[in-house]
Amino acid sequence: MATRAKQAPKRRAPLTRERVLRAAIRVADRHGIESLSMRKLGHELGVEAMSLYNHVRNKVDMLDGMVDVVFSQIELPADGVDWRTAMRKRAISARQALLRHPWAIGLMESRATPGPATLRHHDSVLGSLRTAGFSVDMAAHAYSVLDGYIYGFTLTELTLPFSNTEGAADVGEIAGNMLEGFRPAEYPHLTEMAIDRATKPGYNYGDEFEYGLDLILDGIQRVSD
Repeated sequence: MATRAKQAPKRRAPLTRERVLRAAIRVADRHGIESLSMRKLGHELGVEAMSLYNHVRNKVDMLDGMVDVVFSQIELPADGVDWRTAMRKRAISARQALLRHPWAIGLMESRATPGPATLRHHDSVLGSLRTAGFSVDMAAHAYSVLDGYIYGFTLTELTLPFSNTEGAADVGEIAGNMLEGFRPAEYPHLTEMAIDRATKPGYNYGDEFEYGLDLILDGIQRVSD
């Protein structure tokens, strides 16, 4: 009987800073940023925790790198595109990135040592506004109000007692539970909103994002003209 050839052990991909950061993001996406530790990250990569320090100096350096990866996933304003279109696309892309990585919301603007993708992102957004004729002050105002809306809306969306993937029946049940014990006459406008909007088939709170975004862009345009 012929003997079966012995297979060579599968070689593990070499450890790099990029692999470490992307593995850290996977852990944070699944379990939250509070759960992230060098030990858990080492387990995710199948290595000893100490070997990670060859690629990240410490936890702060790792968080800086993770945030930089998230910024790299946000669409930058394209050359030759009007500022309003550029800001709209960038805002939608930023929300999508934050929904994929909810842990990042509180870290995006907190880095004392931002990475190249973070710096490139901010410079590109400001450059789009300045090229459109915004003054330095007006570019700062526009950037601030847009980011406040993007981060604030997404945080609200992520902390609602129901998700956008739930059906209207589930949302309706949750709304009913929230109002249980109260007479509709006590909170007529809240009851009206729950019955006439939130529980309607196809309702998705996330759809409010672009409506509000356009209102903000309209306001920025009026002030900047």
